[in-house]
Amino acid sequence: MSSLIDSVNPWLVAVVLNTILLGVAWIAPKKLLTPAGLFHAWFLAILIWVTLGWQGYAVVMFYFLVGSGVTRIGMAQKEAEGIAEKRSGARGPENVWGSALTGALCALGVGLINSGFLVPTSQSLISNPQSLLLLGYVASFSTKLADTTASEVGKAYGKSTFLITTLQPVPRGTEGAISLEGTLAGIVASVAIAFIGWGVGLIDLLGVAWCVLAAFIATNLESVIGATLQSKYTWLTNEVVNIFNTLIGAIAAMLLAWTWISFIK
Repeated sequence: MSSLIDSVNPWLVAVVLNTILLGVAWIAPKKLLTPAGLFHAWFLAILIWVTLGWQGYAVVMFYFLVGSGVTRIGMAQKEAEGIAEKRSGARGPENVWGSALTGALCALGVGLINSGFLVPTSQSLISNPQSLLLLGYVASFSTKLADTTASEVGKAYGKSTFLITTLQPVPRGTEGAISLEGTLAGIVASVAIAFIGWGVGLIDLLGVAWCVLAAFIATNLESVIGATLQSKYTWLTNEVVNIFNTLIGAIAAMLLAWTWISFIK
């Protein structure tokens, strides 16, 4: 089946498949994306399919479906407390790119290298940049799913929430707040999507470990940003923080892998 898909023009497959899915999402009674969000997600999905094939597509779809699902956990309670995501969790363009810009750049890098537009020099310290970019791609979505899951589960089920910088108790939904329930759920989510990346062949088993560790680092650093900087700068919106979060996760995973490779050599 995969060989048949691979033999067809990827642009044709991407446009047809995602146009069909856009139509289904448009008429579905439960809206996971706003109208503008749908078209931005359509463009993103085409980019991912063309550069990384169905394997990369599987990772981003897993993130989107699971992330949308956990956002709706305890929605009525979170809306009553005023800590729910806006639009009842329906994602707009800012959410699409806040979550996926880093992954899209990694995918674009792989595509440019594979197409010959970017040619790594033989003197490069990185002998296989495609593998590192694929790791960064999976790590970015592992990070974002961990962050989303930790936040939403923490807001719905966190018995005790603490500000990450002081460990003082704070109300659920406070920027920079963490909880045991949310943290554990976030780790599980990062493991799940990292294994999806491994299962479709984008990363190896060691890469799974790098993704999970990087997601944990990035998610906690994102909480620090939320607790210390986000309220001070108007431009530091949740979506901008999400870009920093996924970028930290991708870079951390690539640095961990590169350091490990350098060490064993």
